[in-house]
Amino acid sequence: MTSTSVSRLVPASPDEVWNLIGGFDSLPDWLPYIPESTALEGGRVRRLRNPEGGIIVERLVAFNEAERQYSYAILEAPFPVSGYVSTIRVHAVPGRDDVAEVQWSGRFHPTGATEDEVVDLFTTIYRDGLDALHTTLSV
Repeated sequence: MTSTSVSRLVPASPDEVWNLIGGFDSLPDWLPYIPESTALEGGRVRRLRNPEGGIIVERLVAFNEAERQYSYAILEAPFPVSGYVSTIRVHAVPGRDDVAEVQWSGRFHPTGATEDEVVDLFTTIYRDGLDALHTTLSV
C-alpha cells in the first residue's frame, strides 16, 4: 500500500476550520475542484462532480467530531487506484488560537499507473485543496 500526506497552516481557529470542512458534504464550500456534491444514504455517501463532469463517489468510513477528523473511501472515481482511504484532520497549533493545521492524507494501491505517478497525483490534489482552503479562509 502506498500513501501520501500534506499539511498546511490556515488562518482560522481549529473550530472555524472544522465548521467549514468538517461536513462530509461540504467540499464545494472550499474546494474549487468539486463544484457539486450530493449527499446519499443519509449523508454517509457523497457523489461529487468535478469541473469536467467526472463523477467521484465516496463513502464516509470514520468520523470524530471531538478530534475534528473524518476518513472516507473512494467507491467510484477516474483515478488509477484501488483500496483508497483518505483522512482529513484539523489540529490546534500550540499557543495560537488564530491558526490551525490541516492534514490531508491517503493510502491506496496504484492500478494502471506507477506508485510515483499516483503519489504525485494525490499529493497535488491535497496540496491544491489545502491552498484553496487557505484562500477561502483568508477572505
